[in-house]
Amino acid sequence: MIKDVTDIEVYKESLILLKELYEFLKLLPLSEYDTKNQCKRAGKSIPALIAEGYAKKNSEKEFKRFLLIALGSSDEIVSHLRVISIVLPKLSDRAKVLEDKYKTLSKRINKLHSIWQSY
Repeated sequence: MIKDVTDIEVYKESLILLKELYEFLKLLPLSEYDTKNQCKRAGKSIPALIAEGYAKKNSEKEFKRFLLIALGSSDEIVSHLRVISIVLPKLSDRAKVLEDKYKTLSKRINKLHSIWQSY
């Protein structure tokens, strides 16, 4: 039973991935400052949106709306990682690993969105 947002697996997973994302972003050169900031913003927004939506869990529609926005942020990170792979080929392998993890997170958020029911 979910008693708190920390009981939601995608929330916990988004926090774990955020740490991995920050470690990866340290490898980017200063010339990629804007990409780094956009990734950080999108990465931080995922758990924040899930938490904010969960706070409105009595409204199934509202929680699902926040999950869709979190899904968009996760997909945004996937897109940024693909760009990094193209413009910084030496980081391509690491970016791909992280991209796959965020794609999995996106699928899990989407699954939660499709099965969530308020009680």
